[in-house]
Amino acid sequence: MKNQLDFSKLRIYGQLMRLDRPIGIYLLLWPTLWSILVASYSATGEGLPSLSITIIFVVGVVLMRSAGCVINDFADRHVDGHVLRTQSRPLATGKVKPQEALQLFALLVSMSFMLVLLLNWQTVLLSVVALVLASLYPFMKRYTHFPQVVLGAAYSWSIPMAAMAILGTIPNWVWYMYAANLCWTIAYDTLYAMVDRNDDLKIGVKSTAIFFGRFDLGAVASLQAIAIILLSYTYYLCGLAWPAYAGLVAAFLLFLKQWSSTKNRDRDACFQAFLDNHWVGMVIAASLAAAIFIQWY
Repeated sequence: MKNQLDFSKLRIYGQLMRLDRPIGIYLLLWPTLWSILVASYSATGEGLPSLSITIIFVVGVVLMRSAGCVINDFADRHVDGHVLRTQSRPLATGKVKPQEALQLFALLVSMSFMLVLLLNWQTVLLSVVALVLASLYPFMKRYTHFPQVVLGAAYSWSIPMAAMAILGTIPNWVWYMYAANLCWTIAYDTLYAMVDRNDDLKIGVKSTAIFFGRFDLGAVASLQAIAIILLSYTYYLCGLAWPAYAGLVAAFLLFLKQWSSTKNRDRDACFQAFLDNHWVGMVIAASLAAAIFIQWY
């Protein structure tokens, strides 16, 4: 009986970390891999990334996204019960106590920090910024209409971290990639916020979806377009081959599909468009790998 209870608790912790809904892991992982691929290419002009550094960042992505979900639900524990999409989350239902959530958050962050210690000291310093951004984001929706900007800053911070771990410095192209991912993140998280907009208005939670109002889809499209332009310039600076640009064309076509499906602002359509950004990130990562591969050979 005790083992069954322990397993049940672990399953609930997994739900709190959203391991059963890995979309956030994907959306954090793909830009991290973009940076790892381009930084590795910039370092040598050929070849694929170090396996050890790649593993460290992939595991770190899972841990930090999980930690972000835990602290987000801790911050929202009094409001999630009033939102249709989130009312069954473990903290909202009382299946996990607030103190337990904080302990889990501390454990996940500690594990992430131990991983970062395997990298150079400059990357260790950058990881402090990542922790601050991840901790601040959940509370921003109470004070500003731009929590999506803070999320974008947090979800993009692995880009300079990966570059620093590989190159020991942060070249200019990193910040263009960072800005591109920031715009993309704000765009897809605005789609996500559009799903909850009516509930958020009732409980007083702020978001870019509320701020943009009837211009929400136009803002999303503009941000996605800017992201494509910034990534194109990043590729130009790094001298990447044609498959990288082909990936951006494919990403643009995926964005067109999102624009078409969300034109009526249907909740389910907006949520599906948010989920579909996983494919955008994957296509860009795959095209970068292809570009580096053909230049390698």
